[in-house]
Amino acid sequence: MSIKTSGANLRQQVLLTIAANNKIDFAPQTVSSPKIFGVNSFNEKVMREKMPKDVYNKLRATIRKGEKLDMAIADVVAHAMKEWALSKGVSHFTHWFQPQTGLTAEKHDAFIEFDEEGTVLERFRGEQLVQGEPDASSFPSGGMRTTFEARGYTMWDPSSPAFIMEGPKGGILCIPSVFISYTGEALDKKTPLLRSMESLSHSALKILRLFGNSKARRVITTIGTEQEYFLIDKAFFALRPDLRITGRTLLGAEPPKGQQLEDHYFGSIKDRVLAFMQDSEIELYKVGVPAKTRHNEVAPHQFEIAPIFAEANVGADRNQLIMEILKKVANRHGLALLLHEKPFAGINGSGKHNNWSMADSEGNNLLEPGSTPEENLQFLVFLTAVLRAVYYYGDLLRAAIASASNDHRLGANEAPPAIMSVFLGDQLTKVLDAIKTGKTVKATAQNIIDLGLTKLPAILRDNTDRNRTSPFAFTGNKFEFRAAGSMASVSLPNTMLNAAVADSLDVLYADLEKEIDKGTDFKTAVIAILRKHIKDTEAIRFNGNNYSKEWEQEAARRNLPNVKNTAYALDSLVAPKNIEMLLRQKVFSKIELESRYHTKLEQYIKTIEIECETMNNMINSMVIPAAMTYQATLLEVVQGLKNLNTLVPEASYNPEIDLLKKITETIARLKASQNDLMAAVEKADVIEDLSRRAKFIADHILPLMTKVRKPADELENLVADDLWPLPKYSEMLFIL
Repeated sequence: MSIKTSGANLRQQVLLTIAANNKIDFAPQTVSSPKIFGVNSFNEKVMREKMPKDVYNKLRATIRKGEKLDMAIADVVAHAMKEWALSKGVSHFTHWFQPQTGLTAEKHDAFIEFDEEGTVLERFRGEQLVQGEPDASSFPSGGMRTTFEARGYTMWDPSSPAFIMEGPKGGILCIPSVFISYTGEALDKKTPLLRSMESLSHSALKILRLFGNSKARRVITTIGTEQEYFLIDKAFFALRPDLRITGRTLLGAEPPKGQQLEDHYFGSIKDRVLAFMQDSEIELYKVGVPAKTRHNEVAPHQFEIAPIFAEANVGADRNQLIMEILKKVANRHGLALLLHEKPFAGINGSGKHNNWSMADSEGNNLLEPGSTPEENLQFLVFLTAVLRAVYYYGDLLRAAIASASNDHRLGANEAPPAIMSVFLGDQLTKVLDAIKTGKTVKATAQNIIDLGLTKLPAILRDNTDRNRTSPFAFTGNKFEFRAAGSMASVSLPNTMLNAAVADSLDVLYADLEKEIDKGTDFKTAVIAILRKHIKDTEAIRFNGNNYSKEWEQEAARRNLPNVKNTAYALDSLVAPKNIEMLLRQKVFSKIELESRYHTKLEQYIKTIEIECETMNNMINSMVIPAAMTYQATLLEVVQGLKNLNTLVPEASYNPEIDLLKKITETIARLKASQNDLMAAVEKADVIEDLSRRAKFIADHILPLMTKVRKPADELENLVADDLWPLPKYSEMLFIL
């Protein structure tokens, strides 16, 4: 369709084009979820069909029981995987891994080889499946790898299924892998996560044995991630350098309507968005990601997708796939997917709620309250271990979710504050308080807590209200870690959580052993240890409004840290107590921790530097030219009116003069604040120490960016609409 756009700037042309071309294909598409689920996943069902029984059983033991991979079967597995991939038109494979960028990485290799006679073959050997060799110096390593120490290895993670990622001209066989250096240090996010899972399993099994559980062979951590995101038309995205380069709008006046009417959450989903969601779910089902829930979130054009929970490393892989596939499908629909925690000022940002629990190899959820005294006691031990973990290592959890982007969201009455606390609800709080005080307390009308342990209450899964202001809330049989950022990998938060809980389980186990060695009977020993640790960790429990100023004051009295900025939060990664714990649990080496500390500092610094440069360029090339063009127009109008002398009294064009003055004054304020900002950037550039530079940026540059934005946004509301080059909030958030 030809659209007449005479007199319209590029932004307005885009608006006209969207209005004319916003059509949805309503052709019915019948999709059977069971038929397509996992068709592009080399899952256990496919393995059972494609491999000899003995090979399948050995590989299954590796996957299900955490047993060491039998390298003798690698060639057979590789051949089966190749034949399956070839049957689906795949010509290349890649080790799909997660470097410290927060994204995934891949290097494609063809199956093609030559035999001795020069004949072309398609071959995939066991050694190629198990190990790859990418360049390790080109990924963030915090100094562990340099250009003259470039070698690294990707190594197959058999616990996470291989899958085919479809492309425009055929698929790629993706093999989930870890990424380590030539000398064995973890360069990725997956390796420490796997280590932390092993650590927690070891610690949890010791507790289970005390409770007489001899069947469980392994304890796994499970996660379910609720992924929030924004969608805008791709044409708007193309016209916004800040969104393209930084993921968030560095400039932009708030629209008259945002989310104040509370009419978007769980509202009817627009056809264009629904079509995108349905296509995304098809692609996710194909690679074995069980997308379960979709809905409108609080802010305009904000949405959520949530899969069914899975083992932690598989769940982390699935979340990476969700983010990748959503982006690809959005692009096909002419949409831009925004994963940044705060792409728009003044409305809700996006998080990634991490639902975490523990289960034994028999399928028993260790955070399920249960209905018998014995089960309750075991549950209370695991619950108390989590409380202890958050109490002693809350600063580490805060560091794990720290980023320049997440700082814009935390504590903004839309997300949990930076204070780490735990919500348990009224009933569990009464149970713990009764144990702490040694008094019989009525928990419910039907259940009495008897300290003789002849009776404990049946703790009902949904017997309490929800607290959506808490960063770490118990939600019936799991904890919801609500502070993770929408753009980030969930691997690091879960790694730190697993390690902290494992360490706390070790402490409780040691304390229980001491009591039992003294001749104390088991139940009495358990309640004594529970009482001790419930008292010690009481400060971390809070059931009230985490958004309130009163809680900030109360948290300070409880000596709970409230670190609002990443530059300061990252110090906890290398705090001695945290290093000691992570070394003790064999999750990180000291050099690996230091590497992550330096990497995250560098990422923080570079993120803000890129934002500053982008903001500066946008002001110079877009905002000020538009403002000056309008200024010149006003000046011409005022001068013309003045030239009419007595025909037009001066008082009659005072509004034009006032507007001209306001425009001129606002441009002057913008330039002055812009100069201050760039001067501060120059000062930051000469600070060599990364920690000092990051803190200078946090303390000086970020406030100056806010100062620069204010007059720029004022100009948006002053300059004539046909001159303003940037898509506005009122367009991006309401036209789709």
